Amino acid sequence: MPYLTSTGAALRTSGAEQLGVGVPGYAHPLLAPTEWAELNRPGTPLHWAVLNIDNGPGARPDPHCLEAAGRLRNARERALHGEAPDDAVRAAGGRLLGHLDLAFGSRPFGELVADAQSFLDWYRVGGFYLDRCPAERADLPAVRRLTSTLGALLEDSDSADGGGMLVLGHGTHPHPGYAEAADQLVTFRGPWTDYRWSQVAEWTAAYEPGRFAHFVHGVPRTHLEEAMRVARWQGAGTIFFTDRDGRRGQTDPFAALPSYWDEFVSRIGPGISE
Repeated sequence: MPYLTSTGAALRTSGAEQLGVGVPGYAHPLLAPTEWAELNRPGTPLHWAVLNIDNGPGARPDPHCLEAAGRLRNARERALHGEAPDDAVRAAGGRLLGHLDLAFGSRPFGELVADAQSFLDWYRVGGFYLDRCPAERADLPAVRRLTSTLGALLEDSDSADGGGMLVLGHGTHPHPGYAEAADQLVTFRGPWTDYRWSQVAEWTAAYEPGRFAHFVHGVPRTHLEEAMRVARWQGAGTIFFTDRDGRRGQTDPFAALPSYWDEFVSRIGPGISE
């Protein structure tokens, strides 16, 4: 298959034990209480989850989102500082990331920084997810300026343990320079029909799997193992797969749990046979 490339094969297969779940953004906690509760379940290999109230932090603190954010922070504290974990992945404890919409570079810098500060003040997020991030070289200086500013805000915040985390939500392979602008890049976001035949950019082989995330919808249960194999070969460290496909009234296929959630998370972690 196209994803079985020889470039960087040793690096891609090493570190497979670092696979974890990234959640692009569940629906509001009132509409998706089960989804938010699952993030706090002990043993869930969660890397991070995105909080998005109204395409950003909203106009004022939302009490239901405040509660969900507090529960996730508490779960992270228990995972990091509680009893000895069974394995490093499942004890990593998921970060809560604030959703910032870059609108492919059209949002003003000041608006984005103001949204980021609201996320920190109200929800004490541990980082930011920069959705609809540009991918072209020409936009790289502006994105670097923004990520440098966000990094400084996170360093000054008492909620971002470990310096916080920045994820660029390109949804495709960007110019290689973006790899130095953030902690992680989303290099695929789309349907299984495209993902199963996709090819990884050669420059990604120089980086550890933890630097890349893949979000795939419309993955049938019968192809879940194959999808995870694609992710490992392509060097993704963070994934979210769902059988939801955005049709039949589903506005966002990633807003709810896949029907095979328990099977999905059980397949992630050390010692899983390829």
